Amino acid sequence: MAKNLVIVESPTKARSISKMLGRNYKVMATVGHLRDLPKSKFGVDIENDFEPEYIKVRGRAKTINELKKEAKKAENVYLATDPDREGEAISWHLQFLLDLDPEAKNRVEFHEITKENVKNAIKNPRKIDQNLVDAQQARRVMDRIVGYEISPILWKRVKAGLSAGRVQSVALKLIVDRQKEIDDFVPEEYWTITAHHKEGGEKFDSEFYGQINKKIKISNENGADKVLNKIDKDKFEVVKITKTKKRRKPQKPYTTSTLQQDASNRLGFSTRYTMQLAQQLFEGIDVGDGSVGLITYMRTDANRISKEIVGEALSYIKEKYGPEYAGKGNTYGGKKKGSQDAHEAIRPTSIRRNPLEIREYLTDQQYKLYKMIWERVVASQMTDYEYLSTQVLFDNNSLIFKTNGKITLFEGFNKLGGNKENENILPELKEGDVISAESIDKDQHFTNPPARYTEASLVKTLEEFGIGRPSTYSATINQIISRNYVELEGRSIFPTDLGKTVNTFLQENFDDVINVEFTREMEDALDNIAEGDRFWKETLKAFYKDFEKDMKGVKKDGKDYKVRDEILDEKCPKCGKPLAIKHGRNGKFIGCTGFPDCNFTKSIVKSTGVKCPECEDGTIIEKVSKKGKRFYGCDNYPKCDFALWDPPTGEKCPECGSLLIHKKNRSTDEIKCSSCDYVKEKRR
Repeated sequence: MAKNLVIVESPTKARSISKMLGRNYKVMATVGHLRDLPKSKFGVDIENDFEPEYIKVRGRAKTINELKKEAKKAENVYLATDPDREGEAISWHLQFLLDLDPEAKNRVEFHEITKENVKNAIKNPRKIDQNLVDAQQARRVMDRIVGYEISPILWKRVKAGLSAGRVQSVALKLIVDRQKEIDDFVPEEYWTITAHHKEGGEKFDSEFYGQINKKIKISNENGADKVLNKIDKDKFEVVKITKTKKRRKPQKPYTTSTLQQDASNRLGFSTRYTMQLAQQLFEGIDVGDGSVGLITYMRTDANRISKEIVGEALSYIKEKYGPEYAGKGNTYGGKKKGSQDAHEAIRPTSIRRNPLEIREYLTDQQYKLYKMIWERVVASQMTDYEYLSTQVLFDNNSLIFKTNGKITLFEGFNKLGGNKENENILPELKEGDVISAESIDKDQHFTNPPARYTEASLVKTLEEFGIGRPSTYSATINQIISRNYVELEGRSIFPTDLGKTVNTFLQENFDDVINVEFTREMEDALDNIAEGDRFWKETLKAFYKDFEKDMKGVKKDGKDYKVRDEILDEKCPKCGKPLAIKHGRNGKFIGCTGFPDCNFTKSIVKSTGVKCPECEDGTIIEKVSKKGKRFYGCDNYPKCDFALWDPPTGEKCPECGSLLIHKKNRSTDEIKCSSCDYVKEKRR
């Protein structure tokens, strides 16, 4: 019989830790919450100082009974749920369910799943931190109040089945506001004039700037022609050369939000998928000599890393690249404003586990994310990238043209992975030199509207505004997508008509509590609770004071915000009633207006108009995968399983005959072959 019981949340983590601790320890998993607010009723006694009514989660009796049985037999029980507020609360509920001493030192934290860390944590248990528990309770009760009080009104005034969330509603507001900026945007015309030079064997361009101390904006073609008429293509005189040595520091190790942003921008991962992969890397992967956690805990807003991992990184850098590439050993300590700073940054548990050396044990996606995390930490301990920046000013009949050059002086952290900077080499010039232009072009441009949010940019904005915390970003975005308040088009997020209507309702009726400033104040208050500087029920009182005022106002106002179904000129094949475009949990669909008496539905098919190259009698249509990712496949599926991740153009590759696709990402927009390396068109 095992003398010690260790309780974690995840079965995967339980298996990894069990092997590390040996036969004297039994490791069991809760698989989430076992005690929580009820789903069937409000569960918060507002009149009794916001006292929450916790119950055993339905369907979890078997797990609870098994844990009780093992806890009674064990000499020691260790509560080792996740090392954050949510995990602290789960341990607190476990303490109650298992009838453990509230003053006992039985709480352990595993910040990384390695044998040394796990054994050290077991040797150093602590009491449950009631401040962290209370911060979680305050958030849970606050969100319950918003959800249960507003949702019934949404059902009545907007559409049945809707719900509202405190943080999600602010995220929705940001997206709707950005869309309004885009819709209201009026493009402005402007022109550029570019001179193309060849001097000393080097080709380079210079752009019209204006006069020596004044930038001139050209707003129409007439203005561009006036400038062109003054230019002598053989009289570009060098009037000023400025050379500056510059350096760029490596980026800090990842926090949760910066990891989500980079994984979205560089790998195309959703925030939800990134966190799933990070969880797998944290909980343990069998890399040949047993299961081990490859990264530290993935929910953090701190950049700091341990001296031990810094030492490992510096040693690796000196061996691999030479001592001149090793930095000064920055641990990135110091708490930033608004940071909980409970954990280290996301980092490898060992620098010696080079991604290439363990690639065979990882899925492609796990490998990509681990490599990104590993390289970020190693690069953070390397020297700066150094380069020479050169700016040359040309005078042409009192009109100033500028060009900029860049030459690498020392690769520094760019040496990692063979990264190469884009250089712009200029010829050797000196003041007084006069050169010619091979040609001079004028080009028309228009200003662009603000970009729609992507998951990456939305996470960045939420963090900058202090809305939510690292552990909440993924869930926040997933909520507004699953509720059909927003949709994804490629990586861009845009509000649906339903989302706009819900936002209008919330802003007109709950603007005191559903706004950036108030939500940020509540997040700061939750942090103060966690630090022991504020009582959690006082925070709830302050929140409810404004919320109750808004509730009274909306109940008096009978304004209708109903979302109407779009009636189609098509009859239901089952009952003959008109069909309509409806809004469901997974987006728009076509359904019968006779519902619930008639349950006929069909999906909305978006055709690309491109014939399937495999079965030839099918057409490629837009589809959505089970994970919510848009792709393009044959409408003869499952008879034909041809599919693409990017939209086909309808053209065929001149080299291999496969379909050309339109591929867009953050930095490029290109038309390329779906099979070979042929690229027809590429724009940056």
